[in-house]
Amino acid sequence: MELPWLGEHCSERTCKQLDFLPLKCDACGEVFCKDHIRYDDHQCSSAYKKNVQVPVCPLCNTPIPLQKGEIPDVVVGVHMDKDCKYNPAQQRKIFTNKCLKPGCKRKEMMKVLCEQCGGNFCIKHRHPLDHDCKGSSHPTSKA
Repeated sequence: MELPWLGEHCSERTCKQLDFLPLKCDACGEVFCKDHIRYDDHQCSSAYKKNVQVPVCPLCNTPIPLQKGEIPDVVVGVHMDKDCKYNPAQQRKIFTNKCLKPGCKRKEMMKVLCEQCGGNFCIKHRHPLDHDCKGSSHPTSKA
């Protein structure tokens, strides 16, 4: 070997591979190769210090506290059944700008105002010729 001081051996007892780019576990502080760096891969005894996950309710976006040993899916399910503050009626509607063209029921996310009459229309009826605009006295071309 030319450079025997380079690299370190993997701390996993079944591996002991000489790795020239060793990785240090942030929980237990031991050195591992790329195949054993995950907490589960080397059965890290200190994983509980760093591997903390907090589930979030998909309806109300509230973090749900867990006790040690609880299954996150069960705890979130109980929260959704009992404590969830989600109310679909309180959701803010996105498509609120109704088209003023008679007979059209489309709504747009943003206002699309006609430059001539100032009315709010959907994308399909936004051009003056498409909504029979009465706002301007000079004729509009079909070009």
